[in-house]
Amino acid sequence: MSNEASSKKVIELEAGWNEEIKAKALDPLEDMIEKGMKNNTKLFPNKEYAGIYTLCYDMCTQRPPYNWSQQIYERHGETLSQYLTNRVLPALQQKSEKFLLEELVKRGENHIMMNKWMKQFFMYLDRYYVKYHNLPSLEEAGLQHFKNLVFDEVKSSVATAILDLINTERDGTAIEHDIVRQSVMLFESMGLGRLDVYVNDFEKFLLENTKDYYTRKAESWLQNDDTPAYLVKAEKALEEEKKRVKNYLHPDTEPKILSVVEEEALGNHISLLLEKEGSGCKVLLMNDKLEDLSRMFRLFALVPHGLPPMADVFKSHICDLGQEKLEARKTRLESQKEKETNEDMEYIKDLIALHEKYIALIESCFESHALFQKALKEAFQDIVNKDSGKFKTADLMSSFCDRILKTGSNMSDEEIESNLDKTVQLFGYLHDKDLFAEMYRNQLSKRLLNQRSASDEMEKSMIGKLKLKCGAQFTTKMEGMLNDLSIGVEHEKTFTEYFKEKASQLGLGKTEFTIQVLTTGHWPNHKVYDLALPSVMAKCVQSFDDFYTVNNNMKKLGWYHGLGNATIKGTFGRRAFDLQVTTLQAILLLEFNDESVPTISFNDLAERTRMDPETLKRVMHSLSCGKYKVIKKISEKTDAKEGDKKEKAIVKPTDSFMFNDAFTCQMKRIRIPMASLEETANTKRVEEDRTIAIEACIVRIMKARKTLGHQQLTSEVLNQLSTFRPDPKVIKKRIESLIDRDYLERDGAAGSYKYLA
Repeated sequence: MSNEASSKKVIELEAGWNEEIKAKALDPLEDMIEKGMKNNTKLFPNKEYAGIYTLCYDMCTQRPPYNWSQQIYERHGETLSQYLTNRVLPALQQKSEKFLLEELVKRGENHIMMNKWMKQFFMYLDRYYVKYHNLPSLEEAGLQHFKNLVFDEVKSSVATAILDLINTERDGTAIEHDIVRQSVMLFESMGLGRLDVYVNDFEKFLLENTKDYYTRKAESWLQNDDTPAYLVKAEKALEEEKKRVKNYLHPDTEPKILSVVEEEALGNHISLLLEKEGSGCKVLLMNDKLEDLSRMFRLFALVPHGLPPMADVFKSHICDLGQEKLEARKTRLESQKEKETNEDMEYIKDLIALHEKYIALIESCFESHALFQKALKEAFQDIVNKDSGKFKTADLMSSFCDRILKTGSNMSDEEIESNLDKTVQLFGYLHDKDLFAEMYRNQLSKRLLNQRSASDEMEKSMIGKLKLKCGAQFTTKMEGMLNDLSIGVEHEKTFTEYFKEKASQLGLGKTEFTIQVLTTGHWPNHKVYDLALPSVMAKCVQSFDDFYTVNNNMKKLGWYHGLGNATIKGTFGRRAFDLQVTTLQAILLLEFNDESVPTISFNDLAERTRMDPETLKRVMHSLSCGKYKVIKKISEKTDAKEGDKKEKAIVKPTDSFMFNDAFTCQMKRIRIPMASLEETANTKRVEEDRTIAIEACIVRIMKARKTLGHQQLTSEVLNQLSTFRPDPKVIKKRIESLIDRDYLERDGAAGSYKYLA
């Protein structure tokens, strides 16, 4: 040992602690803190601080038994404990409510300052003794003392005081955020780096308090406010709670407190708010309260299972509106006292407007949420597949398209395109898409053959939309029809040149004759009339037969006179008119060319033309009882009064007819309309096609699966058939038919089938 070390004076514990450390550092520190010295104040000059630090260092580095590290560490804790017990705790116990928080914040800041200085005085302990013995650091020990001796004693009162201030703010009175924030931060710091204390001793009570508060508020709002006002208050409460968290609570509390508010203010009252009399969801929808609906959606979306009940009300509302449109259609038909037809532009326009309105509402108010899109889809599936009277909605929709695609619709291409888009959207909800296709194909054929189509481009556009919706197979025949007409242009040009040369040989003079060749599989099946054609028509038909046979001797021609048109020049008195008529009308009109036979009976007409009585009645009705009476009907009932309109509007087998010399009209070119001789669609053919489709689907499924139960097979068939929805009973019949024809057999298991290769 060196002389210097051996001569160093040993510092006794009591002398060093009481006379130096306590008297010169700790007692003055305590007095200065109590007098309100701020944390940023330089409490000890450098020289004094250095002297205390050096003394502590020396006392902790002396050789045993004079190494006082353990004793000083213990007395550090005792000093803090005495200060907290004797000064801090009594001061807090004398306060309450807001004053308790103010005192706690002050005492917390004081303790931090005291802890900091004591850590600096005994820094050597932290560096060596604490680390070596794995003890809490001086700072941790100081905080732990504060927690155990002070905080744990007052935390319940502090939490209550904070919650009272929060409720005061919720009721609209301003509070000091700094005091609340600093008090809350004390709960956080007492966890020593963890949030256990904050969560267990404050947040838990905050959430319970919040639940109680908003339970009471919700009951009050329900009694005094309508649904929109209630939702405004609920939304405001949620926004305020978010601000509250930002102002003085820990960020982790936000989802928890919002969840409580959402459940108490919204989740527990979904049904009441939706169905509240005079202001519920259906009322908001009826009155187009878009802002209120948007708010309802936003708020209900926050609550688990909050949107499905709202979507159900939305669906029910649309179904009710659809039913109203249907009832309005029925009322309109009854009031007009007219025969129901498949043309009801107003009804389809109503459905389109309804669909367009609620598509827009879903986008603007419901953020295009899938739940509401599904509700809209189900609602319109219900509407468009309802019984709409004699004609199904599929028929009405097809006729709507027919009207806007015909010449004379007075719509621009943009308007036609827009209406077609909207109609195809409705078409997507139909179960009987194949029925629509059959009707549309029939009407398309009439537009094309009668040259009544407004635009080939619009026709192609509509077929393209249907193709996109249902696939290429759905529109194959429609595309084939357009293709036939496109190819036919060249054929027609060649035949026209041929016919010009042939006409003079046949004695047809200036007769013009054009023909359109159709592919049988593409076009609808129409009635074939075996008629006795007038000479001029017979020669025209024969000329084309001769022309066509030369180049197509392997193909057979079939003539559909019911689809043709003709323009006949008729002279009535001194005036001549161009009569635009169907081929059947033209055949009958030409029978009246013989002036030597002024009157022709119904039966004579039937015998001369070989036209069946029912068709003859309809054609003669158009010529003698319609708008343009170019033929005069002579009824057997001679005593019929002039005003007997009902009698005059009926064609009977006992009637006779004569040329109407007295006919006159302001127009030179006249189109004589005639009622359709065929149904819009061949429903029998549709049923036959469905039978084939069901059986093909069953065989396709069984070929892939080999063995399958009845329920599973039925389910897969229903899933795969997209153009119509068959009845499960029909599927069962088709299965039985396939078993009879040895495509399937019953398996050993009950209700199971096996595929036979």
